[in-house]
Amino acid sequence: MNKPIQITDITYWVGVNDRETDIFEALWPIPKGVSYNAYLMIDEKVALIDTVKNSYVTHLLDKIQSLIGTEKQVDYLIINHMEPDHSGAIDIIAQMYPDITIVGNSKTIEYLEGYYGINQNVMVINDGDVLDLGEHQLSFHLTPMVHWPETMMSYDIQDKLLFTGDAFGGFGALSGGLFDDEVNVEYYEDETLRYYSNIVGKFSPMVQKAFTKLKGLDIKIIASTHGPVWRTNPGLIIDHYDRWSRYEAEDGVVLAYASMYGNTKKMAEAVSRGLVVGGVKEIRMHDVSRTHVSYMLKDCWRYKGIILGSVTYDVNPLITMKHLTDLLEAKQLKNRTLGIFGSYGWSGGAEKYLRGFAERTKWDLVEPVVEAERRPSKDILDQCRQLGKNMAARIVKDA
Repeated sequence: MNKPIQITDITYWVGVNDRETDIFEALWPIPKGVSYNAYLMIDEKVALIDTVKNSYVTHLLDKIQSLIGTEKQVDYLIINHMEPDHSGAIDIIAQMYPDITIVGNSKTIEYLEGYYGINQNVMVINDGDVLDLGEHQLSFHLTPMVHWPETMMSYDIQDKLLFTGDAFGGFGALSGGLFDDEVNVEYYEDETLRYYSNIVGKFSPMVQKAFTKLKGLDIKIIASTHGPVWRTNPGLIIDHYDRWSRYEAEDGVVLAYASMYGNTKKMAEAVSRGLVVGGVKEIRMHDVSRTHVSYMLKDCWRYKGIILGSVTYDVNPLITMKHLTDLLEAKQLKNRTLGIFGSYGWSGGAEKYLRGFAERTKWDLVEPVVEAERRPSKDILDQCRQLGKNMAARIVKDA
């Protein structure tokens, strides 16, 4: 995708694909890369919507110049989000187009100076302001804490195209297809949920506030800074975001366990059988020491039931299980049903810690809570199966 792609009569994708970065934000694995989407509107005035990571600035400039040549100026740079994967090219763009006006809200301009030392040729906009480009006008809608304090969205009033910043975006580079009707939608839905749960989920109440603010807009196209442009069915991704930010979930269970010598794993297998007997078909089993927490967070956001089992280590859950529970608390996931099990060799602790996790999250706890001393007995495994059945009865509609 080394050339611009036309979206509307005047709007073009001028973004880039990053297939070199392995870990996004130094935290989240992106085995299939990520896109940094920027957009160019060519009206009487030329407006660039966001930029790209600094290491890809030449690719961005090549696309811009292939559309407007080397003599024509870019009049405006609209900054919807100042995170460096989208703002990294700003200083170079400002040097290439010295008369450019940089447009953002007051927080944007504050961050602009903090990151790049730029405080000249700026236009501070307020919520609801409109910028005239000629035949088209852009209205601006502040959406703070989705997921930074300065985040906002820009709306092409004529084409009903909403530039959303990171909102509605997902992991995964674009492999030739830009639009939702050109790509494997299921893959991008899944990676958008992983992006949401990993990065945006903590700010779900602010996402709901953004929905309230935007409800009067007639949105025909959604253009995020990551992932595909939703032109055929934007309502699909809007509906997903609405449900995710209200903590709604699907029938299914995440069964995550930490096992050192196989005893807790054996208990997990018994729990899984109880789930199936109880009517659960969607089960996501994760060995927390082998599955990256990024994927477990995604599944926890998707499904109603979460069952956690851990061996005790240093009077606590195994550190990989503690990492998962710490992140679930930090992301403030709500309205889940929880099951707990585990084992210990010479001193307990994991079960007590997980009970505390249940109290802190206020999740609905399913009995029995099962703990094995050393190797699980037949009675303990029977209790594990019962835990699975009881969880199924709570979350499966037809149970």
